[in-house]
Amino acid sequence: MTPHQDTPEDQPRHTQAPAQARGRRRRATLLAAAVDLLTEGGFAAVTHRAVAQRADLPLSATTYYFASRDQLLAEAFAQLVEAELATTRAWITDHGLTALPDQVATADRARQLGLWELYVHAGRDPVLQHIARRWTDGCVRIVADTLHLPETDTRVRLLYTTLTALWLEHVVEQRPLDQARDLLTHAVKTAENTLPPP
Repeated sequence: MTPHQDTPEDQPRHTQAPAQARGRRRRATLLAAAVDLLTEGGFAAVTHRAVAQRADLPLSATTYYFASRDQLLAEAFAQLVEAELATTRAWITDHGLTALPDQVATADRARQLGLWELYVHAGRDPVLQHIARRWTDGCVRIVADTLHLPETDTRVRLLYTTLTALWLEHVVEQRPLDQARDLLTHAVKTAENTLPPP
């Protein structure tokens, strides 16, 4: 009689769990390396080889966990977007909309440039475009919640557009913060002055 050999399904769950946890850690390490490379060197810096070297893992690991460079970039972009939305919401909750230029000024400029670079590149990539829309929709939702207005309200969209323009100007052109504060304060007051009485 041939001895029975355990298949993966036959193996005890306690032996599968460590392997799964190790796989999740390796994947997270690779993704973190991709985010770091993206923020340091932009879109072109993220390659399978560079990510593997940064993560101190074999090259085969990147192709095992990420089928393509596009998938790696998309997941790095999604992670950046979620982190940015959480940071922005927390800052506005603590300091108000008009203080947002100060948050942008203290943020990692390389990280911001990487985020915006992928946002622009999303115009050529439907997968990235979907993630870019999540970023826009998330920012609009934050503004709407702050003003206690529905996301479809025109004032919300106008204020979001002002925020985005000032944000991009500062990150790319590094214009003086005083100008951004003044413009944003004016835009917020205009929106608040047109709100109906409670």
